[in-house]
Amino acid sequence: MTEAATSYVPPFSRNDPSPIAKWFWTVDRALLGAALALIGLGVALSFASSPAAILADESLTDPFHYSWRMLVWAAGGVGAMLVMSLLSPRGVRRIAVLALLGAIVVMALLPVIGDTVKGAARWVNLGPFSLQPSEFAKPSLIVFAAWMFAEGQKGQGVPGVSIAFGAYALCVALLLIQPDIGQTLLITTTFTAVFFMAGVPLRWVAVLGGLGAAGLAAIYLLFPHVQSRVAKFVSPGAEDTHQIDRASEAIRDGGLIGRGIGEGVMKRHVPDLHTDFIYSVAAEEFGLVLSLVMIGLYAFIVVRGMRKARLLNDPFEQTAAAGLFMLIGLQASINIAVNLNLIPTKGMTLPFISYGGSSMLAMGLTMGFALALTRRRPGAYEPGSSLARPRRMLMP
Repeated sequence: MTEAATSYVPPFSRNDPSPIAKWFWTVDRALLGAALALIGLGVALSFASSPAAILADESLTDPFHYSWRMLVWAAGGVGAMLVMSLLSPRGVRRIAVLALLGAIVVMALLPVIGDTVKGAARWVNLGPFSLQPSEFAKPSLIVFAAWMFAEGQKGQGVPGVSIAFGAYALCVALLLIQPDIGQTLLITTTFTAVFFMAGVPLRWVAVLGGLGAAGLAAIYLLFPHVQSRVAKFVSPGAEDTHQIDRASEAIRDGGLIGRGIGEGVMKRHVPDLHTDFIYSVAAEEFGLVLSLVMIGLYAFIVVRGMRKARLLNDPFEQTAAAGLFMLIGLQASINIAVNLNLIPTKGMTLPFISYGGSSMLAMGLTMGFALALTRRRPGAYEPGSSLARPRRMLMP
């Protein structure tokens, strides 16, 4: 094999002063590659699920209607991720604040301008597509809360903790009005983790945990659809569990290597196969192998991301990055657990893979924020860590 075939020639020189070159040498390309791989899997699975998904809508005639739209959303998600990853930590804070304010305003207007689907007003109809503002509230709230917690710890009179909890309470109230219990639980869990990682006393975390338990009990008592979902999970024989039964059957029948591309049966019987239950489609047609690949990619993103976040020097950057990676991991875990019938159904998408414009764009925003915060910058990482030391010059 020739030297030309074995030598790696980087696309940019380390001495190139352009912003793109600096980004290339400072961003975590392994994390970026894992996210792009998941998006690629999502596009591929959309072509497997779209022909069956259109059967639920008689107005659609193109069997790959959802696939073409998924390509557009995937391009938008990749674009959002790349653009956001170019930002400085200050830029991340600014965009997060603007996104949070915009999401709060739109969520407040949902009772008036929102479309009601399956009893919930979560979307705004914008012509050819719908927007779900709560998807954008999640990463922006995590970044804003981490910023406020960091400011509060400086002791300069900024009531950061109170401001962060006020923003969280407002978001939760607007989510419960829709209602969107799944997103409420996800935001609450991630917010609590960020609160804990910010270095607050454990007694405050215990108090927040107690309030969370009381909130769960109140949600169960106040929302009949939550009671129904819990009843289906606890007593499957006494309730209609067609959807989750078909998903479990698909995962079981997929075996080790799956039925084969396009040979899945379950996708013809589940209404939300291309969104909430795309994992089951993947497991049936491609088997346990692809399922483990997807889980491995999520695990890689979370573990590597949390490790890098731990080594950051700045409290805001450290807490915000860790919270964003945890958000991705928790959402993926919840979706997969629902598909495996380990928890009651939540109506939550699988990050980077499920069909949906709001979900894909918001995940691109989330990952872009995380990549921006974990880029190698002078003084960003702890002295002595491998991330703080410049890498050896790569010669073509």
